[in-house]
Amino acid sequence: MGRIGIIGGSGLYKIGGIKNIKKVSVTTPFGVPSDKFIVGNLEGKEVVFLPRHGVGHRISPTRINYRANIYGMKKLNVERIISVTACGSLREEMKPMDFVVVDQFVDRTNHAREMSFFDKGLVAHIVFAHPVCGDLAECVYKTGLALGLSMHKSGTYINMEGPAFSTLAESKLYRSWGMDIIGMTNMPEAKLAREAEICYATIACVTDYDCWHPQHESVTIDLVIQNLLKNVENAKKIISAVIKVIPAKRSCACKDTLQYAIITDKKLIPAKVKKDLGVIIGKYIK
Repeated sequence: MGRIGIIGGSGLYKIGGIKNIKKVSVTTPFGVPSDKFIVGNLEGKEVVFLPRHGVGHRISPTRINYRANIYGMKKLNVERIISVTACGSLREEMKPMDFVVVDQFVDRTNHAREMSFFDKGLVAHIVFAHPVCGDLAECVYKTGLALGLSMHKSGTYINMEGPAFSTLAESKLYRSWGMDIIGMTNMPEAKLAREAEICYATIACVTDYDCWHPQHESVTIDLVIQNLLKNVENAKKIISAVIKVIPAKRSCACKDTLQYAIITDKKLIPAKVKKDLGVIIGKYIK
């Protein structure tokens, strides 16, 4: 069984209970990851933890090196990633302090972010209709329910640019589109994880009603952090519990994403690209 990766968002900069901890610096062809990776043992499983904004929340959503983060996870033999993220709700029924197990994403960033490993000398078109791993998401959802938490089995996450929160007009627009929650970070992670053949699921912690709700104050960072800190312990409980029930072997399609996705003639792929992406494409291109 490969390792289980955990990516922590706002308020989640460390996971208690990890034993035999090692802090690992990973070099990547894409630059420096957000921080050192914490490698250890949690509930009898090997895990790798990374705070996406860096310890102390130093990196804004736009400036996160998503490629380096996911590449680092792959290099450390991570097969599954559970992402914890703060989000705003665009639906009355998705209340602050609830959890949403995201199943869809819509990208509204301005593409300053690098979202693919395949941009120079190698073209690969992954299937991304269902951007999260259904098996892993189901495990997360059932685990949260068993803990008595308020869980939503699905939801569409619209990835805005940030770091400012929405205008009222934007918030109303996204609601009219049928979006459920809004955040700033998870779409790039999901896409890159799929390219790296890593299962990916999001535990989205609802902190506020964005700014559309007439009975609630406009979102402020104080409100976001207060609500997230209240719920971060529950997020940790979900992680510890779900790790126990994740099966050793993967039966999903995530593990074979690139089997038919690589389009470039193998003879024309530059040697440096083959070397740089070896941990991702090695089983298909020697």
